[in-house]
Amino acid sequence: MDDIVKAALAKWPNVPHCTGWLLLDRRGQWRMRDEGAQARGELGTTIRHAALVGFIERNYACDDGGCWFFQNGPQRVYVELAYTPWVVRLALPSPGSPVLTDQTGAGFEPAAVYIDDEGGVLFADRSNPQRIAVLHDHDLDLFAQLAALDESGTTGTLEWRPGHVLAVESVRRADIPARFGFVASPAAAQR
Repeated sequence: MDDIVKAALAKWPNVPHCTGWLLLDRRGQWRMRDEGAQARGELGTTIRHAALVGFIERNYACDDGGCWFFQNGPQRVYVELAYTPWVVRLALPSPGSPVLTDQTGAGFEPAAVYIDDEGGVLFADRSNPQRIAVLHDHDLDLFAQLAALDESGTTGTLEWRPGHVLAVESVRRADIPARFGFVASPAAAQR
């Protein structure tokens, strides 16, 4: 957390929380959602200001109830999640083994791989608590090239490193939030 945020929290500890106005989409982009976008159920406008995106990402955290938020000075801005709290990109350096990075640019070392009932690919990492991330849809072709899947395309294996194979398991999308302990819509949870 930025020092300026810590100072603001100490100075103004009781600022009301904000919900519904910030969304993380399935491609790892942050989106502002005004009242109209919220009312229409739209994703909102992509935030393109690099400094603001960096500030959000440095101050992105999860509360004890599984709600993800951005600590904006003294105000906690809860994040609506289009799917998971993390979005990863898959790359295959030449030469080398596959690499995952999350929406903040940090490395993401997978411990498990899932394919949901809608064809989404997810990775769980080795952290504690475990993070879950959806794979950016632009990287699905690369994943399909690297994975050995059964005829249904929902289970199989992924050789992550030489000699280190991860099982690919099927999962229901609806089960992901409870299984990985996060709230996809803090605004809906507060109603």
